[in-house]
Amino acid sequence: MNDQTPSTVQAYVEKTPKSRALYQRAREIFPSGVTHDSRYLQPYPLSVERADGSHKWDVDGHEYIDYFGGHGALLLGHNHPAVVDAVRDQLTKGTHYGASHELELEWAEQIIQMVPCADKVRFTGSGTEASLLALRLARAYTGRPKILRFTSNFHGWHDQVAFTTTGDGPHPAGITNNTTQDTILCEPNNVEQVKHALTTHDDIAAIILEPTGASFGRVPTTGDFLRSLRLLTQEHDVLLIFDEVVTGFRVAPGGAQEHHKVTPDLALFAKILAGGFPGGAVAGRANIMDLMTMRDDPKWNTTHRVPHQGTFNANPISARAGLTALRLVADGTLTQKANQSGKQLRDALNDVAQKQGLNWITYGEFSGFHILPLADDQTLSLADIASGTVPHTTLKGSTPANLIQQIRCGLIAEGVDIIPWPGGVISSVHTPADIEQTADAFGRMLTRVKEHQGKAG
Repeated sequence: MNDQTPSTVQAYVEKTPKSRALYQRAREIFPSGVTHDSRYLQPYPLSVERADGSHKWDVDGHEYIDYFGGHGALLLGHNHPAVVDAVRDQLTKGTHYGASHELELEWAEQIIQMVPCADKVRFTGSGTEASLLALRLARAYTGRPKILRFTSNFHGWHDQVAFTTTGDGPHPAGITNNTTQDTILCEPNNVEQVKHALTTHDDIAAIILEPTGASFGRVPTTGDFLRSLRLLTQEHDVLLIFDEVVTGFRVAPGGAQEHHKVTPDLALFAKILAGGFPGGAVAGRANIMDLMTMRDDPKWNTTHRVPHQGTFNANPISARAGLTALRLVADGTLTQKANQSGKQLRDALNDVAQKQGLNWITYGEFSGFHILPLADDQTLSLADIASGTVPHTTLKGSTPANLIQQIRCGLIAEGVDIIPWPGGVISSVHTPADIEQTADAFGRMLTRVKEHQGKAG
């Protein structure tokens, strides 16, 4: 630390010495000292010892209001009693049978009851695996090689979705040119680009997108855009895939497809699906899902069937936790509560920024929020953002890394942990007191940020 170090960062360092010590060990063991890129934080990430409800406690014993929410998995908050009891009971019966079991049937039947597109279900170990499987199914079903997706949308870390440029543009190390050539990238919400791609390419198997927009609406997508995609894909015999890994059961019990009344051909699920445990799934039309069906036909099984394995697919622990969680959210009450709390939190943070005289906007929909620090001369309203017309480069990636560091460290120092969008997700167990305390912490953080900007200026 030196005189130029922001006070938000200094306050974080003073508060979290044990996290710093653990990071020193972690750097010798893990690349970057973390086990997930989004947990990376300079000068070091927060280390947590336990969590309960809407709160968690770090290794120094400090309490935080949690908006990381298990990367969006914990709509019910940490340690929901019903989920804990179900998992505790299941532990005594076994964690991995290497065989079929009734729980996986009940889990899938619950999904089919809730999700409009779900004729059949196949479980995976994660959301990335679900994304990989859905794209493979789409290529096998259509006999076409290409996938159309949208810049800024996230569909996991496998090769076909882990880059943001095609052709000769830069892409992450380890991804081949052949992979990028089989992907068409369009700008979010740009119907004309999609029309052009579908008209000029007859080898597109599917369009995949996050149905509320990138990063749970950080780059919002409208229902009208989804309806346009549905019509275009039907016109060109292209499959429509919704990545509902975050939105599934969080936007509505049946996901964003239920809310917007747009039914895709396939959908991906994870996070809430498994009740806070590892798990994912692909759900969709029976005639597509049946490409994984084994037949008494060796040629079919060898050349047409899509094989799928996975050691922990539908393991009894994830099945029991997921089934319990989905039954709890099925009637919509808990999802609605989280969504209402999301609006209250966004309104509260906007009130604080306005009182501080800062041109910052907190926006979002449902149970998410996104903090966007605007320059003094920028004019942008909540309605502008919600319309889907604001460029994704303004909404995602425009906030300087050093300012995100100040926001995150400053909020942690004040007892609030968020996702480094910066933003977060709200659970069904966040309380009005949590929201009030978060707004107060946000105000104190903003004061420190303004002080540092004044010194730097």
